[in-house]
Amino acid sequence: MKKYTLLLCSTLATSFSLLGCKSSTEPKSEVVTSQNADSHKPVVYQMFTRLFGNKNSTNKEWGTKEENGVGKFLDIDDTALNAIKNLGVSHVWYTGVLHHALVADYTKYGISQDDPEVVKGRAGSPYAVKDYYNVNPDLAIDPAKRLQEFEALIKRTHKHDLKVIIDIVPNHIARNYQSLTNPKGVEDFGTRDNSQLAYHRDNNFYYVEGEDFKLPTSLDNYKVLGGEKHPLIDGKFIESPAKWTGNGSRKAQPHFYDWYETVKVNYGVRPDGSYDFPRLPENYANKDYQAHFKFWQQQSVPSSWVKFKDIALYWTAKGVDGFRYDMAEMVPVEFWSYLNSHIKMQNPNAFLLAEIYQPKIYRDFIHLGKMDYLYDKVDLYDRLKEIIQDKRNTDVIDEVANKFEDIDENLLHFLENHDEQRIASPEFAGRAEKALPAMVVSATIGKGPTMIYFGQTVGEKASKDAGFGKASRTTIFDYWGVKAHQQWMNGGKFDGALLSNEQKALQNYYRTLLTFTKNSSALMGNYVSTHTANKTSQGYHQKLYSYARFDDKQKLIVISNFAEKQSPNMSSDLSYQLPKSLVSTWQLADGAYHVIDKLTGASQQMIVANGKGSIKLKLKPLQSYILELQQ
Repeated sequence: MKKYTLLLCSTLATSFSLLGCKSSTEPKSEVVTSQNADSHKPVVYQMFTRLFGNKNSTNKEWGTKEENGVGKFLDIDDTALNAIKNLGVSHVWYTGVLHHALVADYTKYGISQDDPEVVKGRAGSPYAVKDYYNVNPDLAIDPAKRLQEFEALIKRTHKHDLKVIIDIVPNHIARNYQSLTNPKGVEDFGTRDNSQLAYHRDNNFYYVEGEDFKLPTSLDNYKVLGGEKHPLIDGKFIESPAKWTGNGSRKAQPHFYDWYETVKVNYGVRPDGSYDFPRLPENYANKDYQAHFKFWQQQSVPSSWVKFKDIALYWTAKGVDGFRYDMAEMVPVEFWSYLNSHIKMQNPNAFLLAEIYQPKIYRDFIHLGKMDYLYDKVDLYDRLKEIIQDKRNTDVIDEVANKFEDIDENLLHFLENHDEQRIASPEFAGRAEKALPAMVVSATIGKGPTMIYFGQTVGEKASKDAGFGKASRTTIFDYWGVKAHQQWMNGGKFDGALLSNEQKALQNYYRTLLTFTKNSSALMGNYVSTHTANKTSQGYHQKLYSYARFDDKQKLIVISNFAEKQSPNMSSDLSYQLPKSLVSTWQLADGAYHVIDKLTGASQQMIVANGKGSIKLKLKPLQSYILELQQ
């Protein structure tokens, strides 16, 4: 879920700037070996779990699960997991697993019905969690055993040597939160709140004093459930007094574009923005998670902190290997120090990823908040999208790489996720192949993880409105079949027999790229841009970008051509130059060297003369090279 409004109670901690800048054109004379040189680059597969296994292709707008179908945990069987693993994946992010508000009737299982007027779509938003201690009944063959079915999926996933990630949504919960399976001693959010107070440190919610909740005024073109009659659609939802809405709206009647289906959780941030909890000393930016854990053992913290700590440790104990934190920037950084240090004490290898869109606080969330990884959306994703859409040239990539050099290994790169437009949609690139150069850059420019979204590798377009969900983004609110993904799935065989030749070629390209990146030691080593050094090289133009990645085991040259067509002022003949400083760093004597393209297996020759390297290449539109030096 993206942040569209700035909240008074967002994190305001001081940003720590860690220095250490490489030149964008020449490496330093003294190269520092990466501290992660022995590790490998994670590859995350984001699966929207409700849609992944759905074989139904009816796709009726606002359709029920009986009409449009719904994927189940059991659809993610050994065949499916093997197919995912074979894409080069190391982690699976099961999106939408937790029990969230939805319109279907599960009252015979003791689950209260949700009012459609505070549910987005029919299937519901996965970011309006209703029960943190159980999973979505839609995803189970037997809803009474839904938790056991998910536990079995965790075990299946581990059997394929894949790690499991799920969401935690700390900033807000569903208006109709009600856990049926709380562990002993755990109370629901708000149980002990004094709702007569707008704020109290240990209230779980903020309250609008003296006012009852009112539903937002619908837009003229919107009707709940597409206009279908439903016994709970009566223009009312009882909440007295009203609570603040998830995105921070303090009105008893939020706007339609507010996150009206959710309520904001109170972390001890007073309405005036001041903090009602202990602050971390600045020197804790340099301390490990054990020190952070010890610090919090001696402090009194707000009730909501403890509740989310208990939730995270509950799932960690069940074998979940990590969490993707929704809208992490809307929660104070001290809470993340508290939560993440507790998780790491239980699982030091936990994968902790923050959705975040404010670069000025990135370093706080890494060093003070003890996050492993952050979304690199605002910079690399946005810039690559602009290059694909011919709004920028590739010079901007150097700026991004230098800006985050000190935290490069903490930035997760992607070109698709559930919030973003599908690459193949007309609103983004129009066809999936147009983004392949950007995908090569996204996957190889940094040390941090690469993430792909289900359907991305086969060119899903998300071309229809699903109900609450609209075209260009695959719906997260509705029951739906994802066409291109279903072609790969082929009724559960996952053999791609229904894919077109173009889709098969696209998937093979992703498989080759991701498998290489996951196993490459150089991608956990050093980065040096060769872009500026090649601007005067024969055939080099403003739609090209190039750089080197290397460590003491492997040396790579990456060249990507973002041009979709060969314009009259562009030549397909490129004379790529390896700068003298890199030749020196790599200790290359004058002579001929073979370089192998890891995307195609083709061999090229590099000539080193007078301390400078040169490679003659043919570079087609949208073509990339990942050249490995053979020594």
